[in-house]
Amino acid sequence: MKIKQILSGKSINTIYKTKSTDTVFDALQLMAEKNIGAVLVIDEGQLSGIFSERDYARKVILQGRASKDTLVADVMTSKLITIAPDDKIEAAMLIMSDKHIRHLPVIDKEELIGIISINDVVSAIIHDQKNRISSLESYISGSPY
Repeated sequence: MKIKQILSGKSINTIYKTKSTDTVFDALQLMAEKNIGAVLVIDEGQLSGIFSERDYARKVILQGRASKDTLVADVMTSKLITIAPDDKIEAAMLIMSDKHIRHLPVIDKEELIGIISINDVVSAIIHDQKNRISSLESYISGSPY
């Protein structure tokens, strides 16, 4: 299974974004409204970083900063790790596990086309395994379906 299949299977493939000049509070409000764990940071049409709950916990709360006074630029992760739509789902699992990250922007020919989360990857793997088991059970029982 490839990353593009995860994107096409998502009920909503909206890219939620913020700007580096927005406050952390504004980014957190968006994340809470959309029930997401990270937002992409887009400046002048270019992906410049990602801001996650982990960034908030480690770079704002634990450092005693105020969300309304701190800019996303000051705490976002700017060294992005990305994945391509034709990469396999196993590659995403390996990257997320090795780098201890939960979100991967999906880039196709230098264009941002989506974002996947660890939940998306795990759900896709479970769905794929259920389909394989069902197919094997049908094959074993001799059923054409």
